[in-house]
Amino acid sequence: MYLGIDLGTSGLKLLLLDAEQRIIATADAPLSAQQPQQGWSEQDPQAWWAGLELAVAALRHQAPAAWQAVCAIGLSGQMHGAVLLDARDQVLRPAILWNDGRAALECAELEQAVPDSRRISGNLAMPGFTAPKLCWLRKHEAALFARIRKVLLPKDWLRLQLCGEAISEMSDASGTLWLDVGARRWSATMLAACGLDETQMPRLVEGSSLSGTLRTELARRWGLPPGVKLAGGAGDNAASAIGIGAVAPGQGFISLGTSGVAFLVSDGFRPAPAQAVHAFAHALPASWHQMAVMLSAASAFGWVSRLTGSADAVSLAAQVAQLPIADRERAPLFLPYLSGERTPHNNAAASGVFIGLRHEHDAAALGYAVMEGVGFGLLDGMQAMGQAGPGEALALVGGGARSSAWGQLLAAQLGRPLYRPEHAPVAAALGAARLAWLADGGELAQVCPPSGGELLQPDASMQAMLQARHARYQALYLALRAHF
Repeated sequence: MYLGIDLGTSGLKLLLLDAEQRIIATADAPLSAQQPQQGWSEQDPQAWWAGLELAVAALRHQAPAAWQAVCAIGLSGQMHGAVLLDARDQVLRPAILWNDGRAALECAELEQAVPDSRRISGNLAMPGFTAPKLCWLRKHEAALFARIRKVLLPKDWLRLQLCGEAISEMSDASGTLWLDVGARRWSATMLAACGLDETQMPRLVEGSSLSGTLRTELARRWGLPPGVKLAGGAGDNAASAIGIGAVAPGQGFISLGTSGVAFLVSDGFRPAPAQAVHAFAHALPASWHQMAVMLSAASAFGWVSRLTGSADAVSLAAQVAQLPIADRERAPLFLPYLSGERTPHNNAAASGVFIGLRHEHDAAALGYAVMEGVGFGLLDGMQAMGQAGPGEALALVGGGARSSAWGQLLAAQLGRPLYRPEHAPVAAALGAARLAWLADGGELAQVCPPSGGELLQPDASMQAMLQARHARYQALYLALRAHF
């Protein structure tokens, strides 16, 4: 039996997987982020551990026999967060999260200090990445910075609690800007530019490799057998790819989670920083991927659901599904940059915008505009990767994937088929469990078979309307860019 732990921004999920690819049980614990200042986003790591304890108790209650048979654990987690530890492994301050925008100035300073940074890291320096956060701390919280003895990513802080060792893996480490992504090792040059060195970094393993074993006292308290293995695991997007079977070049997914992601496995290290495309190591040895990321996706739809007084996002999505094409064509346009944006704009100052509002517009029209705006943002990302237009069907995952209306709209916008894997909402946790299986000796073909699911074909009748609205959408950003 294999346990997957997925540490998200808004919740923590546990999943039990058996050797027949059956999901035996899942459990969740909610999480919330704090915004102490505009553009900041933080969480207390102790809240992650409290959530894990709650979810463990729930899973034990649901499936006691399966729980006792767990032999390996995999970890997935929100990327880029900075967890700062002192010499006693005590947390020094709340973790600064992936969607925190305070370090925009430090990005420019870091790239100036290391002119070769984009070649080394494969990425533009963006405020969401970990390295600029540490540059900001060195400048604004110098006394605290001097006490830092270890910097961990969120899921790797959980690993420290589970096995007592500071360890990370290639896919999550790729999102720090400290990894030489092509060579799959820490870059002394990038670390030095942030006032750090390799002793302050966790040890690196591959995502499908063994990283440690569960602490004996914790296994005893949780009712698990001794010697439970811990896999390297993955950042949330690479874990989702493993969960839907995207392990070969050309395979990938679109994620409608808190953030939006277009993820494609590549046949090597393929950096494209000028287009604000991420080039990261995959969670498997000698494997890489490209990724376009937008910072607000399903979270934007949740926002408009609350804004319109809808009962919940599901009920608003049902209203959108009933909206005729003529009403969609007259709907407002929406720029979904509620937390700034990454691909393709790399603009932390970008903001959300409705344009074209009229008296006749109702909650369904606003909901449609948000769905459409997120889809256009993902289309911009596919264009930045040179992958727009017809191609291999991509999986559709994340909380927003539950909406057929959104999936159909997105297929039409991207111009390619999408399929909804049966376990799309738990893809990251499933991927974490599969990495645990691989670390326990499983074979890739057996552990990560190709996945199928409900196929959503592009609706040709919507293409012309969507192309015209996308052109207006792109022009709107350019017109407003100087005014954010």
